[in-house]
Amino acid sequence: MAVEVKNIKFGIAPIGWRNDDIPEIGKNNTYKQIMSEAALAGYEGTEVGGCYPTNPDILNKELSLRNQKIISQWYSGYIIKDGIEKVKEDFEKLCIKLNKVHADAVVYSEQTYSIQGTDKNVYIEKPYFNDEEWDQLAEGVNTLGEIANSYNLKLAFHHHLGTGVQTLEEVDRLMENTNPSKVYLVYDTANILVSDNDYMTLLEKHIDRVGHVHFKDVRTKKVQEAKDKGLSFLDSFLHGVFTVPGDGAINFKEVYNLLIDKEYEGWIVVEAEQDPELANPLEYAIKAKNYIETLKVLK
Repeated sequence: MAVEVKNIKFGIAPIGWRNDDIPEIGKNNTYKQIMSEAALAGYEGTEVGGCYPTNPDILNKELSLRNQKIISQWYSGYIIKDGIEKVKEDFEKLCIKLNKVHADAVVYSEQTYSIQGTDKNVYIEKPYFNDEEWDQLAEGVNTLGEIANSYNLKLAFHHHLGTGVQTLEEVDRLMENTNPSKVYLVYDTANILVSDNDYMTLLEKHIDRVGHVHFKDVRTKKVQEAKDKGLSFLDSFLHGVFTVPGDGAINFKEVYNLLIDKEYEGWIVVEAEQDPELANPLEYAIKAKNYIETLKVLK
């Protein structure tokens, strides 16, 4: 018997339809198509993609027509490189917009020194921060978290491949040095598995800080091939490293049960960077939703 958990909502990221890092991928897929197909597949909302309108009134109308919600939006920050004063202005502008479309979170990624969008080998060339930079980052995201809170949003920090906050050890350090009421964590199943070859320890250690969840699966054979070839992050996903839940190696039942047991409240967002010409976005959205329904069956 399937059991609905009312404090958890399921959404999907537009990245299966279009990729902001490689604009030519899925360029013919419109935001209206993304939202319509998300609704058709049974999701309650989407994150904001680069093709979405910036006018909140337009976006709210299109959302209401489909009974959809805006979940969050990615924000690439450069606190270490540019300083917090420069970052604050643009970050607050985004918070104002997200508040107007009734979003729940801002997904923050520190992109100083990031190789995420470069042609560097993502498996061996990730950046690292020194002690002074760590202090600067922690202080900065605390400030941004306070701004987000003032607009009824959570700042959810995204650990990510190819960045200075990627591994469990780095997440540990960030969580230890930031304010739990201001800085939350995005728990991303695939990023931590590819980084550390383990996806449960991070969740078990930091479940109380998790404010946002990305369900993304991994094809381990493709990961090994990508490592052997020394691929970049972008080339890795084009190679097929990532897929939707239920189509790879991750046991999402284990993940979901822990979230339920620890009374997680918020969004679980299906995400998978794939080429829409090879992985039909609607087909994979439905595949993921059908799999998620099996997770809701009583233990």
